[in-house]
Amino acid sequence: MTKAKSSPLPTKRQIIDFIRESPVPVGKREIARAFRITGTDWVALKVILQELRQDGEIERGRGRRVAPPNTLPEVAVVVIDGVDADGEVVARPATWSAESDPPRIFMAPERRGHPALGEGERALARLRRLADGTYEGRTIRKLGTATTRRIVGVFRGTTSGGIVEPADRRRSDGVFVAAGDCGGAVDGELVVAELPPPPRNGPRPARIVDRLGDADDPRSISLIAIHAAGIPTEFPSEALRQAEAAAAPSLNGRVDLRDLPLVTIDGADARDFDDAVWAEPDADPANPGGWHLVVAIADVAAYVAPGTALDREAFKRGNSSYFPDRVVPMLPEALSNGLCSLKPAEDRACIAAHLWIDGAGRLRRHRFARGLMRSAARLTYEQVQAARNGQADDATAPLLDTVVAPLYGAFRALQAARAARGTLDLDLPERQIRLADSGAVAAIAVRVRLDSHRLIEEFMIAANVAAAETLEQKATPCLFRVHDAPDNAKVAALREFLEPLGYRLAKGQVMRPRVFMQILTRARGRPEAAVVNEMILRSQAQAAYAPSNIGHFGLALPRYAHFTSPIRRYADLTVHRGLIRQLRLGPGGGGGELARLDEIGQHVSFTERRAAGAERDAVDRFTAGFLADQVGADFAGRISGVTRFGLFVALSATGADGLVPISTLPDDFYEHDARQHALIGQRWGRTYRLGTAVRVRLMEANPLTGGTIFRLLDDDAGANPPWLPRPGRPVRRSDPRGGRRPAARASKRSPGRK
Repeated sequence: MTKAKSSPLPTKRQIIDFIRESPVPVGKREIARAFRITGTDWVALKVILQELRQDGEIERGRGRRVAPPNTLPEVAVVVIDGVDADGEVVARPATWSAESDPPRIFMAPERRGHPALGEGERALARLRRLADGTYEGRTIRKLGTATTRRIVGVFRGTTSGGIVEPADRRRSDGVFVAAGDCGGAVDGELVVAELPPPPRNGPRPARIVDRLGDADDPRSISLIAIHAAGIPTEFPSEALRQAEAAAAPSLNGRVDLRDLPLVTIDGADARDFDDAVWAEPDADPANPGGWHLVVAIADVAAYVAPGTALDREAFKRGNSSYFPDRVVPMLPEALSNGLCSLKPAEDRACIAAHLWIDGAGRLRRHRFARGLMRSAARLTYEQVQAARNGQADDATAPLLDTVVAPLYGAFRALQAARAARGTLDLDLPERQIRLADSGAVAAIAVRVRLDSHRLIEEFMIAANVAAAETLEQKATPCLFRVHDAPDNAKVAALREFLEPLGYRLAKGQVMRPRVFMQILTRARGRPEAAVVNEMILRSQAQAAYAPSNIGHFGLALPRYAHFTSPIRRYADLTVHRGLIRQLRLGPGGGGGELARLDEIGQHVSFTERRAAGAERDAVDRFTAGFLADQVGADFAGRISGVTRFGLFVALSATGADGLVPISTLPDDFYEHDARQHALIGQRWGRTYRLGTAVRVRLMEANPLTGGTIFRLLDDDAGANPPWLPRPGRPVRRSDPRGGRRPAARASKRSPGRK
């Protein structure tokens, strides 16, 4: 009897596609069966799988089964987050160690006679990965309740107590509050409610623990984001007492820098000033064309001693959080806006970094000193740029030749060094919210980026590098600002996305920022430029704080530490203490945190992400409030996100982001292609893809949740963009284990989630 011949070995891409399309991790036998691999080709398959694991394309789990990176196991413990706008129960994995956000889990309905899982409950669930990267979960066993949770929402009074309508657009169900637990809240008031563990039977009651004011007051918008994120807002009395007792600095033990015309350059709406700069041509004949820079930073360590109530609270907050109408500071106002703010004509304690660079912007040497300074002027970016452009005002005219011109001279050298390193410069517009006196949004614009912004950025980078080099040379443990190279799986996904656009990202090459910049330079000015920038951003690792130095990929620097903002970042304060201790610059060097640097790094990385999320959340809500009076208006925008439940569109004028529900697209069965970031119509072939220009009509804007709903004005708007090759009609591929991959149908159910 003749043996059946083995089929040709599949390519790595075919194997990766098979593994990605599988709803559960797969074993080598399943892969071999799908591709009809037998005999000696088993050894070759094993080698291919080993190479894919080494490249980061797949990872191995239990029972030697393999799956895409960061895939959840087939069985895992999940925590219920609540019910979303579509009425689906949404959960998250109970544990998640990756830097990216955990995938969403949509729980299947419970068996007849079994009550639905409530918010905060935990369950052991069987998970099945869907094509868009989300999961379907089925309860195996209930495990009890997670910790007590809080929600922010609007209180609506009833005869028996009240209901709290959540301000979180990811959940639609209100929570009941008994009459005795309302805490004096009145109808229409913004409140914080505490949800205790649910009882075995009956509704889950809530208790009002904080009242935040009238929900219709524009000033309440930031409060929603702040309390939803759990950002501390009240300082302990002992911390306040210590801050208010801080004494003005003296010259004792400090270098006198008060005659040096240091200036602060910040945004017009800046609320604290923790850095000042100055430059002059280097007088050393051995450094022709070189510069001497001074970056003076508020000496926060002089006032915040390790282990004190003030220090503990600063660590707890991790950083300041900035919102359109307020700041939640890391330090009490007596310090953040007082003794640690480098105000003009006032003596301030500082740590000054003296930096000497050559004509090409390379750092030749540096020296740190503890000093006493007096800012010569508080300038804005716009003022400095106008002065540079020949439009000096009363504040900048006297400083034009002695301060402004040398600053720009040193900046040109630093720019040259940046270009030589090949750093990653993404063009990502930032929304700027301008408020009226009432607190309502007066205008939303894309923030203009000037050379004066870049000047300060380059001076700060140079000082941060000098701080990292100093501590590393002294063999002193340091909290580095690290940014890893993108992992292979993300690069592979980016390569696959860019190829149809005509951009080549060669396989096997060493990933450097310059590689990405070559693509960004080619894309500049082309229709797809915005989406290319966005996709390259998504491919990058997330920056963090850690005592182990792996360098900073984006800045193309071998060592980097944050030194320049100790008023608003605890990480910078630890760097200041390290410099003071090792350079013997006086008291305040601490040392006790050396054994905790890993813990500190993890915590401040978390608080940084927490603040960034809350700040985005607040901007979304302010934007929705601004658009609420424009329902029915038409706007130009681009598709900024593609999900299984619809398209997200970012408006060109304001950057406002909203959902086009799949139910409003032309009637068809739509398949979500997660790798190509597209919704593909199975019947008519319409393809809606990330980055495509569209026109939309605003249908809904909710300031409470920050959600906006759009409708495409033209059924074919955004379909099959002209800068892409028109795809062939998609074919549904069968799953080797039986069944077919589901496609999303444009149905008439309620709008999707964000």
